[in-house]
Amino acid sequence: MVSLPLKTRYGLLSLVVSVVLVAIKFYAYLLTRSQAVLTDALESIINVVTSGFALYSIYLASLPKDENHPYGHGKIEYLSIGFEGALILTAGVYIFRSAILSLLDPHAVERPDWGMALLAFTAVVNLVVGFLLVRAGRQHNSVALVGDGQHLYMDSVSTLVSCAALLLVLFTGNVLFDSGAALVLGVFIVVNGYRMLRRSIGGLMDESDVKTVKQVISELQAHRQPSWIDVHNLRVLRYGADLHVDCHVTMPYYFTLDETHGQVHRIEEFVASKFDVEVEMFVHADPCTFAACSHCHMPDCPVRQHPFSQEIPWTLANTVKNERHQLLLEEE
Repeated sequence: MVSLPLKTRYGLLSLVVSVVLVAIKFYAYLLTRSQAVLTDALESIINVVTSGFALYSIYLASLPKDENHPYGHGKIEYLSIGFEGALILTAGVYIFRSAILSLLDPHAVERPDWGMALLAFTAVVNLVVGFLLVRAGRQHNSVALVGDGQHLYMDSVSTLVSCAALLLVLFTGNVLFDSGAALVLGVFIVVNGYRMLRRSIGGLMDESDVKTVKQVISELQAHRQPSWIDVHNLRVLRYGADLHVDCHVTMPYYFTLDETHGQVHRIEEFVASKFDVEVEMFVHADPCTFAACSHCHMPDCPVRQHPFSQEIPWTLANTVKNERHQLLLEEE
């Protein structure tokens, strides 16, 4: 796992940048009295709150497992994303409402040139910091850092829309462009807030990470051993940066306890070696039955009742089910 100081530095960077940029945006609003700029500034307040919460969640997620948290504290990062998404969604609804009122009762926009200059600066800063956070989060499997960085990306898009609105007002004098931009931003913010909230709920509800499950299956299939007759009831859960993997593996019933334990340990070490994060894996060994003979290629099996017919490839469809593998011919 990545060290705590590195994650903390990224979290502090996000928090400090958010505080500075929100001050710049509110100054831009005082200069312009633009509805679009106000919308952008209000969203940036959320950046400050969520950056602080993300920093705290990163600290909690890095704590070691203890008696009360046997799977660690990684899920706090999903709570951080949910908190951020809920705030963004709420702000988006408020901004959408304010934009509608502004369209019905438009007001003049002052000094749009200065507003554009200030907002353009904040957009560039947000893009750079957002890129750094997303890259670091993906490298170190921190959903809190990725979520915070993606929020800064969204903030940059909002800022660029506000800049475009001020540019149109500057050249046309039509203040409806300002209110229209605020309306578009409101919809954009609501949609992205919902997506973040949806991702958080999926993580907290142990929604399967299909991509990671497929990776585990692919690695096991590529390096399967004759004594690993089948893999079923496979589950992969993500706890922050860490992975928890459970599965059942059918092995020859005549194996001694030492032999079975050796194969189980071999599987656990192999899967853990394929990921750059901490992997906790539990393998339940099932004894084989004679029904498995036709797809088991264990050499020199002393108890084989049927000749080997064909191998059953391990796929997402047959490894996640809680049932042993069988050839279709056996089911007919």
